[in-house]
Amino acid sequence: QVQLVESGGGLVQAGGSLRLSCAASGRTFSNYAMGWFRQAPGKEREFVAAVTRYGGTTTYAGSVKGRFTISRDNAKSTVYLQMNSLKPEDTAVYYCAADTHISIPPASDGKNYEYWGQGTQVTVSS
Repeated sequence: QVQLVESGGGLVQAGGSLRLSCAASGRTFSNYAMGWFRQAPGKEREFVAAVTRYGGTTTYAGSVKGRFTISRDNAKSTVYLQMNSLKPEDTAVYYCAADTHISIPPASDGKNYEYWGQGTQVTVSS
Protein backbone atom coordinates (compact mmCIF):
# COMPACT_ATOMS: atom_id res chain seq x y z
CA GLN A 1 0.00 0.00 0.00
CA VAL A 2 1.21 3.51 -0.79
CA GLN A 3 -0.39 6.83 0.03
CA LEU A 4 -0.08 9.75 -2.37
CA VAL A 5 -0.65 13.42 -1.58
CA GLU A 6 -0.54 16.08 -4.28
CA SER A 7 0.20 19.75 -3.71
CA GLY A 8 1.14 22.86 -5.66
CA GLY A 9 -2.05 23.51 -7.57
CA GLY A 10 -3.61 26.93 -7.82
CA LEU A 11 -4.74 29.76 -10.06
CA VAL A 12 -2.34 31.07 -12.69
CA GLN A 13 -2.62 33.24 -15.77
CA ALA A 14 -2.14 31.82 -19.24
CA GLY A 15 1.55 31.62 -20.05
CA GLY A 16 2.49 31.11 -16.43
CA SER A 17 4.04 28.17 -14.62
CA LEU A 18 3.25 25.86 -11.74
CA ARG A 19 5.06 22.94 -10.18
CA LEU A 20 3.01 20.12 -8.76
CA SER A 21 4.40 17.74 -6.18
CA CYS A 22 3.21 14.32 -5.12
CA ALA A 23 4.59 12.93 -1.88
CA ALA A 24 4.41 9.20 -1.33
CA SER A 25 4.44 7.24 1.89
CA GLY A 26 4.20 3.56 2.65
CA ARG A 27 6.19 1.14 0.58
CA THR A 28 9.49 1.81 -1.17
CA PHE A 29 8.91 4.63 -3.62
CA SER A 30 11.33 3.30 -6.21
CA ASN A 31 9.15 0.20 -6.59
CA TYR A 32 6.66 2.29 -8.54
CA ALA A 33 6.50 3.98 -11.88
CA MET A 34 4.66 7.25 -11.38
CA GLY A 35 2.19 9.07 -13.54
CA TRP A 36 0.23 12.29 -13.66
CA PHE A 37 -3.31 12.39 -14.98
CA ARG A 38 -5.89 15.13 -15.14
CA GLN A 39 -9.64 15.49 -15.36
CA ALA A 40 -11.43 18.60 -16.51
CA PRO A 41 -15.11 19.23 -15.68
CA GLY A 42 -17.35 17.14 -17.90
CA LYS A 43 -14.44 15.28 -19.45
CA GLU A 44 -12.84 11.91 -18.94
CA ARG A 45 -9.60 11.52 -17.08
CA GLU A 46 -6.61 11.79 -19.39
CA PHE A 47 -2.97 10.88 -19.22
CA VAL A 48 -0.44 13.71 -18.82
CA ALA A 49 2.99 12.23 -18.12
CA ALA A 50 4.76 9.26 -16.56
CA VAL A 51 8.23 8.29 -15.39
CA THR A 52 9.85 4.93 -14.75
CA ARG A 53 10.98 3.80 -11.31
CA TYR A 54 14.41 5.38 -11.41
CA GLY A 55 13.58 8.26 -13.72
CA GLY A 56 15.34 6.91 -16.76
CA THR A 57 12.41 7.08 -19.14
CA THR A 58 9.55 9.53 -19.39
CA THR A 59 6.52 9.77 -21.62
CA TYR A 60 4.10 12.62 -22.28
CA ALA A 61 0.75 13.30 -23.81
CA GLY A 62 1.06 15.17 -27.06
CA SER A 63 -0.89 18.11 -25.68
CA VAL A 64 1.74 18.82 -23.00
CA LYS A 65 4.96 17.67 -24.66
CA GLY A 66 7.52 20.44 -24.65
CA ARG A 67 5.66 22.38 -21.94
CA PHE A 68 5.50 19.95 -19.01
CA THR A 69 8.32 18.00 -17.39
CA ILE A 70 7.91 15.06 -15.04
CA SER A 71 10.70 14.18 -12.63
CA ARG A 72 11.16 12.28 -9.41
CA ASP A 73 13.37 12.29 -6.36
CA ASN A 74 13.40 8.81 -4.86
CA ALA A 75 15.30 10.01 -1.79
CA LYS A 76 12.36 12.30 -1.03
CA SER A 77 9.69 9.86 -2.27
CA THR A 78 8.31 12.64 -4.42
CA VAL A 79 7.34 13.05 -8.05
CA TYR A 80 7.03 16.46 -9.68
CA LEU A 81 5.26 17.95 -12.65
CA GLN A 82 6.73 21.21 -13.86
CA MET A 83 4.15 22.96 -16.01
CA ASN A 84 5.22 25.88 -18.19
CA SER A 85 3.42 27.94 -20.81
CA LEU A 86 0.11 27.03 -19.25
CA LYS A 87 -3.05 27.35 -21.29
CA PRO A 88 -6.69 27.65 -20.21
CA GLU A 89 -7.27 24.14 -21.56
CA ASP A 90 -4.83 22.82 -18.95
CA THR A 91 -7.42 23.63 -16.30
CA ALA A 92 -8.26 20.41 -14.47
CA VAL A 93 -7.84 18.43 -11.31
CA TYR A 94 -4.43 16.80 -11.48
CA TYR A 95 -3.83 13.39 -9.95
CA CYS A 96 -0.66 11.44 -9.36
CA ALA A 97 -0.71 7.68 -9.48
CA ALA A 98 1.61 4.76 -8.77
CA ASP A 99 2.11 1.69 -10.95
CA THR A 100 3.84 -1.49 -9.76
CA HIS A 101 4.19 -2.89 -13.27
CA ILE A 102 7.50 -2.69 -15.05
CA SER A 103 7.12 -1.24 -18.53
CA ILE A 104 9.22 0.91 -20.77
CA PRO A 105 7.99 3.42 -21.63
CA PRO A 106 5.88 3.82 -18.50
CA ALA A 107 2.17 3.19 -18.90
CA SER A 108 -0.19 5.87 -20.12
CA ASP A 109 -3.34 3.87 -19.38
CA GLY A 110 -4.78 4.77 -16.01
CA LYS A 111 -5.97 1.19 -15.57
CA ASN A 112 -2.35 0.16 -14.98
CA TYR A 113 -2.07 2.36 -11.90
CA GLU A 114 -3.03 0.86 -8.56
CA TYR A 115 -2.77 3.85 -6.25
CA TRP A 116 -4.08 7.38 -6.66
CA GLY A 117 -3.86 10.65 -4.82
CA GLN A 118 -6.81 12.89 -4.01
CA GLY A 119 -5.96 15.46 -6.67
CA THR A 120 -5.02 19.13 -6.77
CA GLN A 121 -6.88 21.80 -8.72
CA VAL A 122 -5.08 23.75 -11.44
CA THR A 123 -6.93 26.70 -12.95
CA VAL A 124 -5.47 28.70 -15.82
CA SER A 125 -7.15 32.00 -16.58
CA SER A 126 -7.11 33.59 -20.03
